[in-house]
Amino acid sequence: MRNRFAYFRPVIDYLALLSWVFGLLLLVPLVVRFVAPGPAEVPAAVYWAPAALALVAGAVLKRSLRFPALDTRRAMMICALGWIVVSAIGAIPFLGVGMSPVDAYFESVSGFTTTGITMIQGIENLPRSILFWRSFIQWLGGLGILTFFLAILYTSGSAHRIFSAEGHKVFSKRPAPGIFHTLRILWTVYAVYTVAVAVLLALEGLSVFDAAAHAMTCLSTGGYSPHDLSIGYYRANADAYPHYRLIEYTVTLGMLLGGINFFVHFRVLTGGVRALWDSLEMRLWWLFVAGAAAVIMLDHYRASPGAGFEAGGVEPVFRTCLFQTVAILTTTGFATQDINSAYFPAAARQVFLALMVIGGCVGSTGGGIKVLRIGVLLKMVGRHVRRLVYGPAAVNPVVVDGDVVVTDELRRVSALFFAWIAFIVFGGLVTALLSGHDALSSASGMFSAMGNIGPSYLSVAEMSALNPVVKIVYVLGMLAGRLEILPLLILFSPRTWR
Repeated sequence: MRNRFAYFRPVIDYLALLSWVFGLLLLVPLVVRFVAPGPAEVPAAVYWAPAALALVAGAVLKRSLRFPALDTRRAMMICALGWIVVSAIGAIPFLGVGMSPVDAYFESVSGFTTTGITMIQGIENLPRSILFWRSFIQWLGGLGILTFFLAILYTSGSAHRIFSAEGHKVFSKRPAPGIFHTLRILWTVYAVYTVAVAVLLALEGLSVFDAAAHAMTCLSTGGYSPHDLSIGYYRANADAYPHYRLIEYTVTLGMLLGGINFFVHFRVLTGGVRALWDSLEMRLWWLFVAGAAAVIMLDHYRASPGAGFEAGGVEPVFRTCLFQTVAILTTTGFATQDINSAYFPAAARQVFLALMVIGGCVGSTGGGIKVLRIGVLLKMVGRHVRRLVYGPAAVNPVVVDGDVVVTDELRRVSALFFAWIAFIVFGGLVTALLSGHDALSSASGMFSAMGNIGPSYLSVAEMSALNPVVKIVYVLGMLAGRLEILPLLILFSPRTWR
């Protein structure tokens, strides 16, 4: 028993320090509460009490913290348990607005995993500090809570294991030698882009608060908004926001930035503009954006011929279809039109489901299976077709950007894809069994959770009315999608604890 405790002790130590760091971050919305208070603010104790507890715990624990080298199993345990514990910390403020423990935890997990499914109806009635907290936790979760932890605090030689456990970034090359240098570069690019989008939105007429909140959830591809109508709020209030078209295009740009591999951003910012198209993933990325937007536009006009032209020409339809394509593909989930509305007919809705599965690029803040893995799966299909034509003896490797993909990587991509489908089927079945929703709506809820995307064919009211068991399944789906399944499976494997 003592040896087992000694083996797992580093996991407890890491979780203690991680809780300390994220407990301190609760002081940030506390500042917002005093500097820019909104109506019916939550008690200040909602923020300072857990933060004070984290400080005390940190002061006690820091004398005995030990950080030995980690093996893969413990790194993945830290990853999975870290997200579960941090989400519990993040749920505390939501209890202050009357949410049940299950709904508060759901909202927190949805925020940190940048999923964006919400249990809250009447978002605009929330205290401003809570609105800020919703956006802030999505921004923190965008590049990963453990990458944030490592970038600001961590100095151990096991950093690369924790970094790999949080997100398996296949074929991603570091922009600089050393894990800490790499992380700081990524977080710097992320922060600079966030500030740039916030400045643009403020110049286009948004309040400083709205601009900051939306910039954080743009780059994190999270999708939480201070408004029930999401980005459509500004179009619906065009008299107050005459530049709503620019606002929508700016948000589209912000989502695209979040959905692209941040190593690609580093290359572009250091003069390598060709990075935007010189890889398989980026070529597929632009193909998915352009192709899906075109199909959705055509389906809209097919179902309502001439209606778009009578309502102001092609540009509004193009802007709406492009916006929703990017919002779904990047798994941000912002909306200017409800994807369940008649504006998007049956074919468009099928495209949206496919985009939910694909998701953003590897090394981005987007969810989904990732564009590069879809490319690898397509190449694997092509390889099997060529084997049928030329025979099994033909030399026929899977090559991506000049590199041969090893067999272990091909197996891992295939296993991940299968696990994805299994999770979605399981979640859809649980939803259908414990609710009165039809097959498509039930499946779309788990699509949304696993893809970390937010929108589905269930309304906010229907989502909040789901059985608590379904909500817990969706919580597991959001965590599995964000952590790419393996850390969560390891956590629930009995052999892990032996």
